[in-house]
Amino acid sequence: MVGNNVLKGVFLVGLGAASYGMLATFVKLAYKDTSSQGLNYTPAEVIVAQFVIGILIVLGINAFQKQRKGNNVVKASSSDIKKLMLVGTSTGLTSIFYYLAVKIIPVSIGIVLLMQTVWMGVVLEMFLEKKLPSKIKVFAVLIVLFGTALATNLFSESMDLDWRGVVLGLLAAASFTTTMFAANKVALTISSAQRSLYMLLGGIIVVFIFAFLTQKTPFNYDIFYKWGIIIALFGTVIPPLLLNAGFPLTGIGLGSIVSALELPVSVMMAFMILNEDVILTQWIGIILIILAIVLMNIKFGNRN
Repeated sequence: MVGNNVLKGVFLVGLGAASYGMLATFVKLAYKDTSSQGLNYTPAEVIVAQFVIGILIVLGINAFQKQRKGNNVVKASSSDIKKLMLVGTSTGLTSIFYYLAVKIIPVSIGIVLLMQTVWMGVVLEMFLEKKLPSKIKVFAVLIVLFGTALATNLFSESMDLDWRGVVLGLLAAASFTTTMFAANKVALTISSAQRSLYMLLGGIIVVFIFAFLTQKTPFNYDIFYKWGIIIALFGTVIPPLLLNAGFPLTGIGLGSIVSALELPVSVMMAFMILNEDVILTQWIGIILIILAIVLMNIKFGNRN
């Protein structure tokens, strides 16, 4: 029975990670599309549509859970709500930085930069816990850095990356690292649907500010039905629900390994649908990053 539960968890986490992996390709396709006004969609339009639709869907999920469970639903306290909304601002920043990045650099590069959360998490953990990381983690971080150099084609003389996209990708990774650490420590007694809702409400405040500052043309509302629904489902609704359901069954270690599936799925989508060039050395770099994630999450006696 335990084996079946673990297998179910692996399936749920894998599906959630794969959903996240598909997201950037859909965003890139939305950028290439034109609205009824004949204009390309802007990052502000894409992100606003994602968050608004995501909030509406998660509201519906919460209403369904409340109707089904009645008074058994644990309600969030005002303190929990404030903390979750504060954490949610980093969720909004992650989307803003990441979507701006993939607008000017290839998706296959953007996802590799986002995966720098692996070593950023180790650094953040070191400062917060005031403890040096284990030798295994340090070794894994070095593998990630070398794998990143290969995956972003850093050693190629023909490499032509917009430095702004690289900076934005790294900012997205830093923001996502903050989200992951904070989200795993705040309001753990309430349902994942409630936690998602309040984090999204915090995130949409940042998103609205971003849209107000950057949107120079009239807002194209047809983004909501053309791309907003699919981007909201793959970026806001499906992955958190599946990951929250799967991680308790797999455990953090195995779950983290399976969630690395996001990287190859994202690159494969970019390769097959966007026709992005991905050379052999880049694939080797991607494999090295995945191996580093596996290494960091395998138990080695007491050394971890």
